[in-house]
Amino acid sequence: MTKLAMYGIPNCDTVKKARKWLEAEGIEYAFHDYKKEGADPAKLSAWSDAAGWEALLNRRGTTFRKLPDEDKADIDRVKAIDLMVKHPSMIKRPVIEHDGGILVGFSEDGWSAALQ
Repeated sequence: MTKLAMYGIPNCDTVKKARKWLEAEGIEYAFHDYKKEGADPAKLSAWSDAAGWEALLNRRGTTFRKLPDEDKADIDRVKAIDLMVKHPSMIKRPVIEHDGGILVGFSEDGWSAALQ
């Protein structure tokens, strides 16, 4: 298997759990830090095609909740991608790119099935 790519924010608790799990399983990965490297609109578009923008957009986080109401209204794919590019904290974390596709969010069972 080629090396995985993990996208997230290092101080996110879910990302920390996911990184710990990957390391315990001996699975190598490259880490992309949204805070330092930003979010690529082309990747977000491809991920939206693969998983759906609804799965990628984290509506429960403080970044989304603090948005003005007009930004939260009438969200579609284009608007969601634009918001995630401007505010990478709104991307559900982590996102994993692997040979079989992508995983959004951390689930030990889902990851075990997909990555082992």
